[in-house]
Amino acid sequence: MLKNIFKTPSKPTPSISVFHDFHRPPYGGGNQFMLALTAELERNGYKIERNKLSDSTEVCLFNSFNFDSRKLLTSRNLDNTLMIHRVDGPIDKYRGDDRGVDSEIWKINQSIANATVFQSQYSLDAHIKLGMQFRRPTVIKNSVDSTIFYPSKKDFSSKLGKIKLISTSWSDNINKGASVYRWLEQNLDWDRFDYTFVGRSPIKFKHITMMSPVDSVNLADILREHDIFVTASVHDPCSNALIEALSCGLPVIGARSGGHPELIGKAGYLFDDKKDILGLIDNLVDNYQQAQNSIKVPTLSEVGHAYMRVMGLKTLNDN
Repeated sequence: MLKNIFKTPSKPTPSISVFHDFHRPPYGGGNQFMLALTAELERNGYKIERNKLSDSTEVCLFNSFNFDSRKLLTSRNLDNTLMIHRVDGPIDKYRGDDRGVDSEIWKINQSIANATVFQSQYSLDAHIKLGMQFRRPTVIKNSVDSTIFYPSKKDFSSKLGKIKLISTSWSDNINKGASVYRWLEQNLDWDRFDYTFVGRSPIKFKHITMMSPVDSVNLADILREHDIFVTASVHDPCSNALIEALSCGLPVIGARSGGHPELIGKAGYLFDDKKDILGLIDNLVDNYQQAQNSIKVPTLSEVGHAYMRVMGLKTLNDN
């Protein structure tokens, strides 16, 4: 019996198109997450096409408004591709202006999206309050690369010396909390605390140690050297800076705003008034281990698979 010498043509690897204005780190949290997510999708066997559609494209994930909308809307394979829209914001509220970005995001969603991913329940609810209904909405929180952002093995119960506070932000938007950090600088007992700020700030601090933006590996090392993360950002839908800190094992003092309550849970305390922060820090120090043990951050694998379910895809690799 003759062997079949004709091989069946191999099926091309399915492609996921990702429309996003990618930047080399260090950059903003949305960019960091999109880099991590695309890497996770590749680990699951999918070819990633950046900012283009091809004949092999099965699904397109387009991010908020951070992409070339004209290029996407004029792509020839648009009608044959499942379109998933990752939505941020509300942007205008987050930025503190009225440029109408959220309205433009909603219009493109209504035009081409088959489904929508929000980063927090807060973000979904806030858009609904604005009268914006999106295509098949679901909530999937962000995550980070656990090979970079992981907790240290230090034992806080035997800690000696000052308690180390840290805040981070890659944006100098005043809504990121700089005015609250300045108030803390003026009211902290500097015999008890050290405080580091990493990133960009519209305010220059005197006692808080300021560091320029750094890449993820260096940032994670810096976070692990500290004890408590402080975030005073407001209207932040799903703060990547907060997720990075939690993933490095830092309990949090955070503003009761945006998606912070969903992310922090019992892993810290929320404040409504900046004058409450000092007492909350004392409470957190007294209950540090309990708060640290309550940290819950979805893994990048869990988040990647949640996105694949929305896309109607399964992993192609055994990983």
